Amino acid sequence: MSGLRPDLAAIADHVAPRSRVLDIGCGEGELMAVLEEEKDCDARGIELDARLVERCVARGLSVVQGDADRDLAEYPDGAFDYAVLSQTLQATPRPDRMLDQLLRVGTRAFVSFPNFAHWRTRGALMFGGRMPVTRALPVSWYETPNIHHVTVDDFRDLARQKGARIERSWFFADERPIPATGANWRAEFAVFELSR
Repeated sequence: MSGLRPDLAAIADHVAPRSRVLDIGCGEGELMAVLEEEKDCDARGIELDARLVERCVARGLSVVQGDADRDLAEYPDGAFDYAVLSQTLQATPRPDRMLDQLLRVGTRAFVSFPNFAHWRTRGALMFGGRMPVTRALPVSWYETPNIHHVTVDDFRDLARQKGARIERSWFFADERPIPATGANWRAEFAVFELSR
């Protein structure tokens, strides 16, 4: 899907037409707009930042301001075909509980996140002794919203613990897809499609 970040493009490519989609932490609504325009989806969003909510609403997107950690509990079970959490899992207080909520409100869930085990991140810590600033993690440690440092292998383990089935996964480096082999150290970020 043109114009989307690679993780969002992978998600958009695999959402079935005419689906009901909840985009959690939807930002400016890029994914929602593509899903509505190109896949005829009923896309809804929840976003914490009021300025981003205003931008979405100005674009005609159905977005509410809310804190997913608290407000997802208000959504009924199975209300959506897909729940999407892109580049947000690592910023939630309890990623394990967030994953439960995603798979409760959505029949399937897409989760993408920066991989903190990427070789550049490892190198910055090992050789520089400092928290890394990389393309995938572009701000200093004191500015980052990231409170959990998740890796590809950590996420696979969490999914297993939660009884979630990994349906598909995609890995990216330099904004290009890479094979799954060695993804824990090669991928800058990952996307997983999950079900229960």
